[in-house]
Amino acid sequence: MTDDALAKGSVGYLLEMGALKRARRTGWWIVGVKDPETVAEHSFRTAVIGAVLAMLEGADPAKVALLCTFHDTQETRVGDIPWVGRRYLTAAKNEDVTADQLADAHPAVATGIQAVVDEYENGDSIEVVVAHDADRLECMLQGMEYLEQGYSNAQEWVDSTRARLKTASAIALADAAQGMSSSDWQRTYLR
Repeated sequence: MTDDALAKGSVGYLLEMGALKRARRTGWWIVGVKDPETVAEHSFRTAVIGAVLAMLEGADPAKVALLCTFHDTQETRVGDIPWVGRRYLTAAKNEDVTADQLADAHPAVATGIQAVVDEYENGDSIEVVVAHDADRLECMLQGMEYLEQGYSNAQEWVDSTRARLKTASAIALADAAQGMSSSDWQRTYLR
């Protein structure tokens, strides 16, 4: 492949990632949320949470943020399949979807991103554990925000994602979040 073709293949992947800014997280529709967050919005906060959790757990914050950034990129091709849907559907493995997404990308890009996705899906390092907790904690916080907006059915999602947290830091942050509102952060400058 020519350098120009590889550059276009890499840009094609970047353009595909733009679709995540429009792709809604469909699991929230099950609890009645009419306009749920996008996959990109979820992934951004998951990466931030992941970096924070990594700092607290003594893991590599940059690596965790990277794992979190790419954890749902396959949803451009297979959609956001909620847990209830997974009971009835068999989707391609995220590693396989990623390989297809990167088929025309520069080899350095394809190899790098594939390694990140493979590690997130199959690894057992502290960074992987923290990245998975970041995904769960983000879902819990999002559910709490939907509860504030009147979506009472979100409580079950808050409880179930909280129960799956593994690291002490994620559990401590979940405990701290209980009883807080999404606007509590403003108190840092309103004092």
